[in-house]
Amino acid sequence: MSVKTFRKIPLEKFIDLKVDYAFKQLFGTDKNKAITIVFLNALLNRTGRNAIKEVTFISQEFGSEHVDDKQSRLDILVKTQDDLFINVEIQLTNQYDMMKRTLYYWSRIYTSQLRKGMGYHKLRPTITINICNFTLFEHTKNYHSIFQLFDDQDNLKMDDVLEIHFIDINRFIQQWYAKQLDSFKNVLDRWLMLLGMVDGRKEKVYKEIYLELEELAMKDEELFNAMNVWQDLSQSPEDYYAYQSRLKYILDEAAKIEDTKYIAEQEGLLKGIEQGIEQGIEQGEKKVQKEIALKLLKRETNIETIAELTELTITEIDQLKELLD
Repeated sequence: MSVKTFRKIPLEKFIDLKVDYAFKQLFGTDKNKAITIVFLNALLNRTGRNAIKEVTFISQEFGSEHVDDKQSRLDILVKTQDDLFINVEIQLTNQYDMMKRTLYYWSRIYTSQLRKGMGYHKLRPTITINICNFTLFEHTKNYHSIFQLFDDQDNLKMDDVLEIHFIDINRFIQQWYAKQLDSFKNVLDRWLMLLGMVDGRKEKVYKEIYLELEELAMKDEELFNAMNVWQDLSQSPEDYYAYQSRLKYILDEAAKIEDTKYIAEQEGLLKGIEQGIEQGIEQGEKKVQKEIALKLLKRETNIETIAELTELTITEIDQLKELLD
């Protein structure tokens, strides 16, 4: 019986699998289909007769209605043996449009099944999985959120056509370090460790996660294979160059968004200061007008004349008159 061994590479050489290029090389190719199937079953908690046994990779092109290369391509889209469509998206940075973008692409995949003369009853469920390197939902402590169509009052499920998953990698890492997870029992946890071990943005590698992954891989055949493929990708000059180029693009785009937000905030602040000055001037003018009106009232000047001179309303002048009575 052969003994499993890893081809050791320096930890800092591992590429970040949360960068879409690297993610697709590991989980989005026919040669790694077995890894993809295990990964999807772990994400969707499918076992036994309900498990995914076969997938077909579908073209990721979705038209050119958007200029941004990321906007017109899906990361991974597969069709299972029972005609279930699954879209997996990996997001390294927050583009601040996650919810609407998710629903838009879910609807595109779902409606793309419909052909002329085809009945609506033949439309198959579509599942979207978003793996995010940022926190979207502050109100929950769970790193895995699942959304479906339910009635608000009776929690009655409308249909199973829509299923959307959000995985919060940051929250997962926090819970792993807090020892709130058990990767030796939970298959999904070990695959998320694979995704969370490297942080390309911070140029950081979590050594403790790697050591546990190494131990887990000795008992998990597909995890072992995935880690070897990961090492091959990290050592390939062509893949490493493509990965670095894609990472730089993502970080540059994120920086542009942050710069735009900062400029907008600064412009908003300046506008607020200007509005404050204007309001101050207006309030000062109003105060002077009221002082003049009071003096004219003491001289028993006609109210209409006071209104004309001060530009105060008759009501405002009557209120001032009451102060003198």
